Amino acid sequence: MAEPSKVIHIRNVGHEIAEADLLQLLQPFGNVSKIALLQMQDLHNSVSALQYYSTVQPSVRGRNVYMQFSSHQELTTDQNSHGRNSDQESEPNRILLVTIHHMMYPITVEVLHQVFKAYGYVEKIVTFQKSAGFQALIQYQSLQEAMDAFGALHGRNIYDGCCQLDIQYSNLSELQVHYNNDRSRDFTNPSLPTEQRPRASQQGYPDPGGLYAFQQPGASYAQMGRAAMITAAFGGTLPPGVTGTNERCTLIVSNLNTDKINEDKLFNLFSLYGNIVRIKILRNKPDHALVEMADGFQAELAVHYLKGAVLFAKKLEVNYSKYPNITSAPDAHDYTTSSLNRFNSNVIKNYRHCCAPTKMIHISALPQEITEDAILNHVSEHGSVVNTKLFEVNGKRQALIQFESEEEATEALVSKHATSLEGNTIRISFSQMQSI
Repeated sequence: MAEPSKVIHIRNVGHEIAEADLLQLLQPFGNVSKIALLQMQDLHNSVSALQYYSTVQPSVRGRNVYMQFSSHQELTTDQNSHGRNSDQESEPNRILLVTIHHMMYPITVEVLHQVFKAYGYVEKIVTFQKSAGFQALIQYQSLQEAMDAFGALHGRNIYDGCCQLDIQYSNLSELQVHYNNDRSRDFTNPSLPTEQRPRASQQGYPDPGGLYAFQQPGASYAQMGRAAMITAAFGGTLPPGVTGTNERCTLIVSNLNTDKINEDKLFNLFSLYGNIVRIKILRNKPDHALVEMADGFQAELAVHYLKGAVLFAKKLEVNYSKYPNITSAPDAHDYTTSSLNRFNSNVIKNYRHCCAPTKMIHISALPQEITEDAILNHVSEHGSVVNTKLFEVNGKRQALIQFESEEEATEALVSKHATSLEGNTIRISFSQMQSI
């Protein structure tokens, strides 16, 4: 191995892999300050990352990639734009400089606010036109919020197929906003004058009303922002077969194993794709259940990923129900206030990890002193374990368990998610890694 360096060289990066995908691999080990090759913020983070990925095969969008230290100790960039200085390092900052590439549709402060507010409190936004294209400065309340937004959105599209976000850290310490209008906004001071006038720089762009596959004509900017965030989570385009247009929230699940299934096990499975409102097993048809999701998009994801999945030796049928919701009743389990709903926080991250059942499960919230043997004793009753890996990310113990089949991994997930292991309530999801 080459001499340790902050700069990491990554091979076998396919054309379908975006910068944001690479950021996801390395950000658990520390801040990434540049991408050309890929530079961590300090040497310790770089060494930690390569030590970890020497034992775990890194994979991006199903493609194995390979890492090594670069012969470069530092990356240099030549960037001169608003809020940047080419003589200074691009250190993380709570103010982001955002350049919009392939801008086929108008971008306003409202659109940007709806996209970026998912990661924290946005204090101020200023937009302007430069030689590099349409740009915006976005100021968060905290540095961590800005870093979360950078990691999740850099390289993503606001709209499907266009308006790509190129994000850098600004060197400014505070934005000055004089007017609240479609070009600038101080969300901490709503009393500023509007001084509203037509936005000449965006005249001539078509109406983006039908841009998203799941965007209804005439939809509000709030709806557009949510659609943008969801699309960004899936890499700029939705999974094949997912339209995003479904509005039905309630699903009918049939061919259940009546001897082994219950509402909580269904919750553990369906909550991978969205928040659960209620679940009801039909007493007159005990191999049928109704599952009400928080919204139609989450319900569509559940249908897409779980239709045909095998659970307790039964192939699930998952379809949309004729009922719009499940009425509150003693025989309907209500999960609206459950802390186990996965989409109450880290929404974009959870959408990004949505996938069909796999042979590999990821276990988090483990006790610090846990052993592989203790984990195996907890889950091995559900199938043949092929491989295990116990590791630590940001000081938190996690594990990967590879079963012989998707069915065994699914049974372990529905049976052991949210159970207690040495005093900790563990969380389990499917991993998209191909091998350990």
